[in-house]
Amino acid sequence: MRGFRNPNGAVLVHLNNVSGGVLAGDRLELDIDVDEGVSALVTTTGATRLYRHRSGSADSEQKATFTVGERATLEYLPDPLIPYAGARYAQCTRFSLEPRAALFWWDVLAPGRQAAGEVFRFDHLRIQSEISAEGAPVLKENFSLEPLLRPLAIDARMREYSHLASFYVCQSGRPPQFWRDLEDQLNGLAKEITRPGEAVWGSSTLASDGVIVRGLSTSQRFIPTALIAFWRAAKKAVKGEDAVPPRKVY
Repeated sequence: MRGFRNPNGAVLVHLNNVSGGVLAGDRLELDIDVDEGVSALVTTTGATRLYRHRSGSADSEQKATFTVGERATLEYLPDPLIPYAGARYAQCTRFSLEPRAALFWWDVLAPGRQAAGEVFRFDHLRIQSEISAEGAPVLKENFSLEPLLRPLAIDARMREYSHLASFYVCQSGRPPQFWRDLEDQLNGLAKEITRPGEAVWGSSTLASDGVIVRGLSTSQRFIPTALIAFWRAAKKAVKGEDAVPPRKVY
């Protein structure tokens, strides 16, 4: 959909899947280049729904590649990923940051259609995430979830929590102490909003050039306010600017 101008001057872009979800055998690819010095906020018009796998079809896939130019800023804030019962899906998201480029990205994984009793009833999810800054790896993650074979609701995994939320902040060229200070700041915020039995949060520096915040929650309703709070604090620290939530539900 066409871009809108945010009050802070960034371009706001909504991604829209006209089919209403991801079907068995779908191959979706997204490539976004943010030019030098540009600020862009990319979000979705709703949750990404992963429909039940159809026998004889290939697993569905989605690949997203982002290149963020020198001194540019990308805020990628998609709605949750909701895997329906029987879904089989692979997702790969890659970010490449040029010198002084900044990234703010969150990602939320829901357990399924809770109202229909579909909690961790999907067949298989593989979620790969990579961030590089000036060609050097900053983050590499690879989740392979098969809850029917390896239950998630155990102490070594998600315990009583059903939702996984992640927030990433990166910018090349800053000293390590900057990220350690931001980690402390975000951990202070995490301590304030953590409610054991509802949602727990924590922050850690990445290998270099960034910080990750991760949370576990028993409900989606505890997540948006927390993610926006982390985003606002990080945006102020990294860019000296206020975060402007996208025009939709918040």
